[in-house]
Amino acid sequence: MNYNPNIHHRKSVRLKEYDYSKEGLYFITICCDARNHLFGGIVDGKMILNDAGKIANQCWLDIPNHFPNAILHEHIIMPNHVHGIIELKSPHVGVEYIQPLRTHHEFQKIIPRSIGSIVRGYKIGVTKWFRNNRAENFPPPQVWQRNYYEHIIRNEKSYLTISNYIVNNPKNWKDDKFNKE
Repeated sequence: MNYNPNIHHRKSVRLKEYDYSKEGLYFITICCDARNHLFGGIVDGKMILNDAGKIANQCWLDIPNHFPNAILHEHIIMPNHVHGIIELKSPHVGVEYIQPLRTHHEFQKIIPRSIGSIVRGYKIGVTKWFRNNRAENFPPPQVWQRNYYEHIIRNEKSYLTISNYIVNNPKNWKDDKFNKE
């Protein structure tokens, strides 16, 4: 079913009128559908990746190959979600990159080289692996929940807090809000 603003009452979690292709640091969280554990498990406070988790990790590391304006900072693949910090740099050296913000209804369309396009590409890559590597006569799981969480990192203190959270996420798994065990 296509989006119909008269019956679908979704609210965007994005900052209204913010250009998510703008230079800066972004903290991203992408959750698996129904918080299913698709990427491995936590053993003694360490994340042990299964094959799908290894692919999810490799797809994350490949982001700069597809988006040269993206610089990866800390990230972690967890059993049912991914956390990472992505830095966007201007794709044009010496020239300010300005692109108009395009909207459809209330929602921002995917702008090339934006955080939205990066997350979309990442989700597609991991989903393709699931589709290509499922058992015969076994449908692939719905991999991702709709949308993702992002936070614009505005200062060094925030960066350090988030970075520490990402690095220590496996050790704190028992208390993690994404842990549905």
